[in-house]
Amino acid sequence: METERSLSTSARREKEWLSRSPKARSTKSKSRVDEAKELFNELDQVRKRNQKRQTAIEFVASERETKKLLVAKSITKKIGEKVLFNKLDFTLSPGSRIGLIGLNGSGKTTLLKLIADKLTPDSGTIKRADPLKIVYFDQHRRQLPDSMTLKEALSPNSDYIHYHGKTIHVNGWCQRFLFSPDLLQTPIGVLSGGERARIAIAHLMLQPADLLLLDEPTNDLDIPTLEILEESLLEFPGATVLITHDRFMLERVCTTFLALGGPNQTALYASYGQWEASFAKQISPPKPKKEKAEKTKPQKRRLTHQEKKEYQEIEKKIAYHENTLKVLNQELEDPAISQDQKRLTKLCNAIALEETRIEELYLRFLELDQLNH
Repeated sequence: METERSLSTSARREKEWLSRSPKARSTKSKSRVDEAKELFNELDQVRKRNQKRQTAIEFVASERETKKLLVAKSITKKIGEKVLFNKLDFTLSPGSRIGLIGLNGSGKTTLLKLIADKLTPDSGTIKRADPLKIVYFDQHRRQLPDSMTLKEALSPNSDYIHYHGKTIHVNGWCQRFLFSPDLLQTPIGVLSGGERARIAIAHLMLQPADLLLLDEPTNDLDIPTLEILEESLLEFPGATVLITHDRFMLERVCTTFLALGGPNQTALYASYGQWEASFAKQISPPKPKKEKAEKTKPQKRRLTHQEKKEYQEIEKKIAYHENTLKVLNQELEDPAISQDQKRLTKLCNAIALEETRIEELYLRFLELDQLNH
């Protein structure tokens, strides 16, 4: 699994680099494109070998055939004096998958709670099919207290779970989510963030649903579990409303994007990129009018001596930090680490720091590479 984790981390980064910078496919970077293709092929082979060990995530859908699960008409919501959205309309039907996007504080979680009937709109109506079965994933996972044992979280009523018409013993159920039966009496408060995320998803899978409301379900998930969660959401026949900072998941899973950001900025988009372009126009200052067209184009800035030196060394720096990240991920695979919360927290922080450094180095590489051509 550690090999797959390392390859998946690199593959996701390469996909982002390739999609974000078509210009990077210059002669200078063709070798990197070829290496990326080899990386994707290697990852595909490793995944096939590890397939039996992956977390099995499959939500239970109800048998409802209603065409409209929920209809929101002209809903408005304020927090204090701030209007989050005004006269908002949308419909949720089986198969619809809406991604909620917008800056922090724009009202995404508030809207999710309105849909779940945990809050009421200031005006407008929300009509739900009767009875509508909603499964709500809370980003803070409040429904799972730290004192609850792993067994209580995975099998709250008995030693057996009834799932998809089958009866499964709790030992087999916990192994499905990559837990050893020896941990069943362990309080979930001492487990890692990724382990608790898997528990929360397992908890929700036991509830039949017409509508999945997911508020940051990707937090703390390892990459293999992330990818299986994506596949499960694509196969779920009910409706899904998703909030996540994982752009890859949003673009792959969602069919429609509802952007929030103020009463005059609420709109539906067909793609994340469409919203991103629209948002960029909103925040860009107006360009000053040109008095006269310049006769000659300004010369493109070239690399300074210091930047040339940086450009020559940056790929070595990337390789160094990627190797450091690989070592940290291997350390994370140690089963003993889940019992040492202090060490686990320190290690997770170190991994996050290395990932940030690598991202910054890639962005700098692209900037220098463009100046070099």
